[in-house]
This record gives sequence, structure tokens and C-alpha cells, in this order.
Amino acid sequence: LFRSYWRRTWIILFWLIVCFALFTWKFIQYSHRTAFQVMGYCLSTAKGAAETLKFNMALILLPVCRNTITWLRKNSGFNSVIPFNDNINFHKLIAGGIVIGVLLHGGTHLACDFPRISGSDSSTFRQTIAARFGYQQPSYFQILATTEVATGIAMVIVMMIAFSLATKWPRRQTSPLPRSVRKVTGYNTFWYSHHLFILVYALLIVHSMFLFLTDNLTEKTTWMYIAIPVLLYAGERIIRAIRSGFCEVEIWKVNLYPGKVLSLKLRKPEGFSHKSGMYIFIQCPQISPFEWHPFSLTCGPKDDYLSVHIRTLGDWSYQLYSLFQEVNAQVTRLKQYPKIYIDGPYGAASQDHIKYDIVVMVGLGIGVTPFISILKDFASRVKKPNINHAASGEGRIEKGPLKAYLYWVTREQSSFNWFMDVMQEIAETNQKQSVVEVFNFLTSVYQEGDARSALISIIQSLYHAKNGMDIVSRTPVHTHFARPNWFNIFSNLARRHRGARIGVFYCGPLALARELERLCTKFSTKTTTRFVFHKEN
Repeated sequence: LFRSYWRRTWIILFWLIVCFALFTWKFIQYSHRTAFQVMGYCLSTAKGAAETLKFNMALILLPVCRNTITWLRKNSGFNSVIPFNDNINFHKLIAGGIVIGVLLHGGTHLACDFPRISGSDSSTFRQTIAARFGYQQPSYFQILATTEVATGIAMVIVMMIAFSLATKWPRRQTSPLPRSVRKVTGYNTFWYSHHLFILVYALLIVHSMFLFLTDNLTEKTTWMYIAIPVLLYAGERIIRAIRSGFCEVEIWKVNLYPGKVLSLKLRKPEGFSHKSGMYIFIQCPQISPFEWHPFSLTCGPKDDYLSVHIRTLGDWSYQLYSLFQEVNAQVTRLKQYPKIYIDGPYGAASQDHIKYDIVVMVGLGIGVTPFISILKDFASRVKKPNINHAASGEGRIEKGPLKAYLYWVTREQSSFNWFMDVMQEIAETNQKQSVVEVFNFLTSVYQEGDARSALISIIQSLYHAKNGMDIVSRTPVHTHFARPNWFNIFSNLARRHRGARIGVFYCGPLALARELERLCTKFSTKTTTRFVFHKEN
């Protein structure tokens, strides 16, 4: 377990230690202030929580500084000790820390500190904190009307809106929500509401400059915490805006596939360079001039074009599909496609496949897209090995995985149309050197051996024997029926690659991710083969 999770563990432990140290420092500090005689440990608790809030409000921006993370990934030293693939999970964890801090800070102020100020003995009040209130003891509601409390309450309300709309059910418009609520939720609502953080940080600065108990500027340290992260994040957004403004790309080819999948083949901008497994952001001004959505690149690093495959899973992607569908329906030869802007490339979990000699990739439905560029990279390396000449004059093949397995699981037979050309290319490559094994699984058909799928299995075998093609996928890749038996698959891999370190990369629903991660841990501890799990966000 430690071998699998040590990078996550030390980051989380370090974060918790820093939060605890900041809380303890402020707790002790305010336990010796004169105001402690009025508010007691409620004051110390609120101030301790406030210090952790400053830290976390600064830290939460760093995991979403994509350019910085992509640049840091290139450094093998940083990449070996920092789990960059968990940046969004860490972002969520910090958000959870902020929620706890708000409850402690705001809760103790509202439920304990303010009632004690308004209800304290008048002589004690005069001897301690009266000067901070103009020598007039305020009522509870007068305290609520002050700038610091009003901005604090406003900040909490805005954060509640942003946090609640970022949770799974509203963001994905899932069925447990009432229909009336689903109409005003979805990815767009999440995207726009998340940008309320600008208002939150503005309120935070105002809130921090008006403090009950001090006028000392050296104690008003919020700006010191957030200055560098805010400037870094703002700089990234400015760079992205400038860079993407010059990156309107020419659309070379458009394909509409069954399952409402849109394939775009784009001209590669000059100077654009990427590695297999990376992704880009796409904007369509005709839909929204503000929204940028991430999509995995399905082209190889050495291709002279860029390509993405977009499945309509939300309101934005549905509108994009409809726009291109309308243009494709036109009978004119010169079709005017909507303008498309791109930003990137950015690093993703799949990019780490280069660390391993053996790679296992699992994609569910459209979740196979991050792995297509990796397959193309494999094919190009076999066809044209990149030779690095050492000082001795001897050449060696560039460092990279020696063997790859792709498990593509889908419910719809038509899904295999999306990447027929890639599967054909891999089959041709394997005739020279068997470096990639592809396994297609169609879950809408009963498993092999079941009487209900016997006829199609017989036809499939005869057709493949005669034509060398699979009748289901219409590629040389054989299609298996029903869901994969993951335990047997991992067991076979462990036997086949004893003592090896295998990278397991997954893109799809969370339920299977948990199962695969559990199997990775189980076989890593019970066999000599080590499985390292990576999940696309």
C-alpha cells in the first residue's frame, strides 16, 4: 500500500501538518490577548481557523495552474515525488479544508464570540476591548452590520453557491435531482458559478482589512498569503487568453459518428508540440465566448495535424455537434464551419505511460480517447524508430514502453467506427513487431459460451478465418462479448510479467476505477509484479 500511495500520503500529511501548525500558532497567540477575557477559547478557535483559511485560500489556486503543472511535469525530480495526476483531487481536498475552516471560524464567531461581546459584563468590556468599538458595547445585530461581518457572510453565501454547484449531482444533472433543479444545473452552470471566486477573493481582501481587534497592518496578513498564488493564476489566465486568441485553427475534416460523436481534424498551429496522452481546451465563440472545454488529443505527436473526438454528453457539446451537423448537411462544396480556438497542450495522467516498460490502458466508451495518441505513438516508433546515437556510435531505440495492452469496453457496436483507421494501423504494425495487444469488449452481447450468443460467435470466427477481419468491429481486432473478467486479466498479466512494474491507466466512470485500483493494490502485494494505477480526471 505504501509503495502505491506514498506520494499522495506525504503531500496530504504535509498539508495537514501545516494547517495544524498554523491553527495552533494562532490559537496560542490569541489565548494571551486581553480579548480572551471576554470571548475565551471561542476567540482562539476562530482565529486559528482563520489562519488555516488564509493558507488554504492561497493553496487552492495552485492545483489549477495548468501551465505551471504541465511545465513541472517535465522535471523528472518533481514528477517522481509530486502526484501531479491528483491535482484536481487535491483541489477538492483543499476545498473540503476550507469548508471546515469556514464552519469553525464563522460558526464560533456567530454562535459564541458575538453573543459574548454583546452580553459581556460592562466593566470587563471597558477594561479589555471597548476601544475597538468606540467605547460603546454593541448589540448582536450591530455587530452583524459591521463591514467585516457583512463581507464574511457574503463570502460564505457566494462560496456555498459555487461549492454546491460543483458537486457531482448538479454538475452532471443526474436523476436524483428534481426536474426543475436539473433545468438550471449542468456543466455550464458549474463553469460560470465557479468564476464567482473572483468576487470571493475581492470580499476576502476587504474582510481582512477590517478587523475588530487590531489596527496593526503586520497582523493583517491575508494579502501576504494569497498575493503570489493569485498573481500566478491571473498570469496564467492572461497568457492563456493571449495565446488562444492567436490560435484560431483551420478545420480540415469533420466526421459525425454514431453515438453523436464529433471528430475534428485541425491544422496544427506552427510551433505546436505535444506528447501522447496530452489534452487541449477548445472554444467555439458561436456557442460561448467564455467557455473552454478539455478534450484529449487523438493524434500522434508526429502527425502534421491535430484531432479530437467529442461525444455529446452535455449542453455545450450538444450545441457544438448540432452546429457541425447543420453545416455537414449543406450541399455546397465550400462549407463554412464554425470558428474553433484551441489552448494547450496540457499534461494528463496518460502522459506518464513513458515511465513504464509495460502499459495497460482501460477505456470505457469515449474514455478510450486519451489512449489513441499513445497507440499512434507506438505505431510510429515501430515504423520509424527514433535513434539516439551515443558517444560510442551505437544507436538505441528511444526510451519508452516495450509492451502495451488496450482494453476498450463499450455497449454499442457502432463505437468501433470511431477509430477503425487506428485499429487497422495497429494491426499492420503488429505484423512487424507485436508491441500492442488490443482487446475489444462489447457488453450488450451475452458472454462467449452462452447459448444466446453462440450463433454470432460462430459467424464471427468463420468470418475472421476467411477474411482476417472481425465482423463486429470491422477491424482485425477480435471483439469479446460481455464485461471483462478483470481479476483473470490482472492474474494473467502478473504471471506474464513477473517482477515487472506495470502502469495501469484508466478513463471512465468512478465505479470501475475503484475496482481496478483495488486489484492493482491486491496484485502488487500478493505477487512480484507491481501495478501502479492512474486515472484520468
